[in-house]
Amino acid sequence: MLDTLIIGGGAAGLSCALVLGSGLKKTFARTKSVAIITHQKTSHLQNALFNNVLGLKPGTLGKDLLESGKEQLKLLYPEVLQIEKEKVISILNLDTHFEIITNKDKYTALRVVVAVGYTNLINIKGLERYLEPHPQTATEKNRLWLKNKNNLVAKNLYVAGTLAGGRSQFAIASGSGAQVATDILTLWNNGKHTKIHDKIALDL
Repeated sequence: MLDTLIIGGGAAGLSCALVLGSGLKKTFARTKSVAIITHQKTSHLQNALFNNVLGLKPGTLGKDLLESGKEQLKLLYPEVLQIEKEKVISILNLDTHFEIITNKDKYTALRVVVAVGYTNLINIKGLERYLEPHPQTATEKNRLWLKNKNNLVAKNLYVAGTLAGGRSQFAIASGSGAQVATDILTLWNNGKHTKIHDKIALDL
C-alpha cells in the first residue's frame, strides 16, 4: 500500500513529487511511500517553449523539461517510485484507500494526487462526478476542472495543476503541485504547517 500516488508527469505532478521526495527523510515521513505515474504523452509541455519563466533559460523546450524533471527526481529522491509507460484507467474510492487501475497494473494508495491535463479528453473512471467546465478558460476551449476546495476534491483525493482550476502557465501549474505536496507534508506532520527548504550552510 502506497501512502501517496501522484498521477501525471507534467509540471504539477513532477513538482509535487520533488517536494514530497525532499521530505521523505524527515522523521515524521520515514515510513511514508510515494510513487508517481509519469505518463507524459498528452502533456502540454510536449510542444512548449519557455521564455518567461523565472529560473529557466530562455528557449528551454517543454519536452526537454519533462525528461530532465524525471532525471532530477531520480537523482535527488530515488525513494520516489517512478512508474512509466502506464496510463490510469480508473480510480476507485474504497473509503479507507484508493484502488488505481492502469492499462498494465493495479495499485493501492491512501492518498491520490491527480495532476493530468485539463482537456475534455480526460477519461479516468471514478472522477466523472467531480468534473465541471473550467472556471478560468474560454468556454469554447472546452477545458475542465475537478471541483475542489484548496486542491482537495474529496477526502484524501487531491488535484493539482490546470485541472485544479489554475490557468495554463508553467509557474502556476508547478506551484500548484508544490502546494499540494506541502499540504500532504503537513498532514504527515500531525497538522504542523510544513515546508521543505534547502539552504546554503554559512561559515561562522
